[in-house]
Order: sequence, then C-alpha cells, then structure tokens
Amino acid sequence: MALKTTAADMVAAARARIKEVDTADAIKMVDDPDVVIVDIRDIRERQRSGYIPGSVHAPRGMIEFWVDPDSPYFKDVFGQTGKTYLFHCASGWRSALTVATLQDMGFDAAHLREGFSTWEAQGGPVEKEDKT
Repeated sequence: MALKTTAADMVAAARARIKEVDTADAIKMVDDPDVVIVDIRDIRERQRSGYIPGSVHAPRGMIEFWVDPDSPYFKDVFGQTGKTYLFHCASGWRSALTVATLQDMGFDAAHLREGFSTWEAQGGPVEKEDKT
C-alpha cells in the first residue's frame, strides 16, 4: 500500500517550519532556569539511555492534552510564562512532529534537532536511574 505522505515527508515538512536547536547550543541551556527541557521518549528509553538532568518527561501521546489549559489533563509545567520550551526525543523525528503540532495549537516551542542520540557524545550531562 502506497501512502500519500510518508513519515519522512512529515518530519521534513515539520522541520521546515519549526525552530531547531543544535545539541551544542542545547547543552548550554541545561542550567538556564528559563528553559524547560521536555523529553517525549518512552519511559523505557529514559530508563535504558538516561535523561537530561532536570528534564520533564511528557509522553508524546499526551502532549497535546498536557499543554492545553482547557484539558482535564493539563500540567502546570506547561502553563509557565516567560519560559522557553525545548522538546526532544531520541533522533529528532518525533519531537519535530510534536513541536509542529504544538505550534499549530499556538504553543511556542523548539526541538533538539539531533535528539538525545548525540547528547552524551557531545558532552551533555546525563542522569541514569539507580539500578540497585
């Protein structure tokens, strides 16, 4: 079955209209109190690979509901004024689609272009769950 639009096409279209942040620039943002880093990866990915210290975990399937103040699932972390929201996934594909959707909703955000895949290799801090 041929699709009208591929996932790759959707990601490319999203990237063409959203703000992308390189890993090196995102690493500089980690300790900025005005930046909220949002990890949309599956909880198992966070457990396996670790996560950016201080990041908020928000599963991709709930993002639209968590940012919408009229939703019964709204999370206060997304209602902060004056914050810069930086979303990430593993490789930048899911976060590109997510940020494009949020932009359509009127929620201002950016995404980590390379995703978490280059984070640690470029010197980004990583927290790992204690397995003991």
